[in-house]
Amino acid sequence: MDTTASTAAVGIAAPRKLTLRNYLAYAAGDAANNLSFTMAGMFLILYYTNVVGIEGAVIGTMFLAVRFADAFTDLIAGRAVDAKKAGKLGKFRPFILWFSLPLLLTSMAIYSARTFFPDISPGAAVAYMYVTYLLMGSVFYTLVNIAYGSMAPAITQDPVERGRLAAFRGYGAAFAILGLAFAIAPQIRANIENPLALQRSLFLTTAAFVVVGMALYLFLVFNTREQVARPATPVSMKDSLKTFTTNKPLIWLSLGAVLFLTAVTALSTLSSYIAIYVQQNPQYIAWNILAQTAAIAVVGPLIPVIVRTVGKRAGYVAFGVATIVGAAVLALSPLSSVPLLGPVAFFLMGLGINGVNTLMWALEADTVEYGEWRTGNRTEGTTYAAFSFTRKMGQALGGFVGGFALTWAGFSAARASTGEPQEAGVAEAVQLWTGGIIAGFALLSLVVMAFYPLTESRFREITAEIAARRAAAT
Repeated sequence: MDTTASTAAVGIAAPRKLTLRNYLAYAAGDAANNLSFTMAGMFLILYYTNVVGIEGAVIGTMFLAVRFADAFTDLIAGRAVDAKKAGKLGKFRPFILWFSLPLLLTSMAIYSARTFFPDISPGAAVAYMYVTYLLMGSVFYTLVNIAYGSMAPAITQDPVERGRLAAFRGYGAAFAILGLAFAIAPQIRANIENPLALQRSLFLTTAAFVVVGMALYLFLVFNTREQVARPATPVSMKDSLKTFTTNKPLIWLSLGAVLFLTAVTALSTLSSYIAIYVQQNPQYIAWNILAQTAAIAVVGPLIPVIVRTVGKRAGYVAFGVATIVGAAVLALSPLSSVPLLGPVAFFLMGLGINGVNTLMWALEADTVEYGEWRTGNRTEGTTYAAFSFTRKMGQALGGFVGGFALTWAGFSAARASTGEPQEAGVAEAVQLWTGGIIAGFALLSLVVMAFYPLTESRFREITAEIAARRAAAT
């Protein structure tokens, strides 16, 4: 595939092979993102039930409402990215540079309710939760993450490099998740019966994350570059909207992502409760997450092999099956008497979740080429935003279902925030709800992906035709 002529036409240097530094820089971006996003996914509900005293159903409703709004701001951010002209830092990196610090500061603010307002009332606490989470997730995280995710198709067109780039994105996320687990779990273990001490500890930790996160974002900004040819004329709003109506691979992928992310977010929402109330030791928060994250060491090297041999869609299905098996082990194992079975279940789910998520990003990048082939317009921002929109819908549903699962299981935030034990049978109910939700939504996702139409051979044909068009136009 020869893109040199068309590349020169839009003022971008000829593509070169990605280096380890480029991969590490891209990984640093997702590590920084997860200091805010995964921190909220893993510990926000626990903070508001056990420190602030808000019931799980109220928090689940907040997840649904705010993440629904978040999905629409994704579309606005995607359009802003597509409309921006490339400057000295390219098209995408300026958004990351401008909005990363506000993102990290609002993430810290989420966990500061009783630091800033020690005697906050229940109603004010709910309002504070909504406002801070909305600013963090729907405004600043959206602006940073849409630009970050949209960069991948502009960095390389090579399918194997894209698979490797997606794998390094997974490594970055895994690094951050492990750091969060081992930084936060000991604090919860030491202070689970002392909400005020846990508040002080979380405030100081999230303040430290501001410094670490900015260092990671700066490494990303100054060690990546855009090198895939694109039309010199900015994409119009009308052309951006065609992304939603003509890109069939994106539609099927997005529907599968909604269902799978519902399962993943429910696990993230409820995993702390599994450790504290089922395995009866908060330190298992760290061990479970370590097992889940360690699976990326197995998955990462497999991704390029899977892309070259069976293809991304078949790999997605295989990893999805592993998720379902792990969820069954989680739901049915005697975790209260044999807590070590928890890391086994989380490792199996980690194989599936890390594999599917990695392939999702590689598949999303492929849909950019399909959209350009179909319409003649390259819309990285809008394509990523459309995909992110549906992922946020899955995250909204997962947080909603996870929060309500606590209520359905009989969990009492009033008891938790005063250090009292839960009623008998609550732990077993939480365990069954968690495993059942994960397995059910993962299965539905696999059914949808059976219809995904963009095969590896078809993708190669499309990219070759796009290159020929550009060369002819030049």
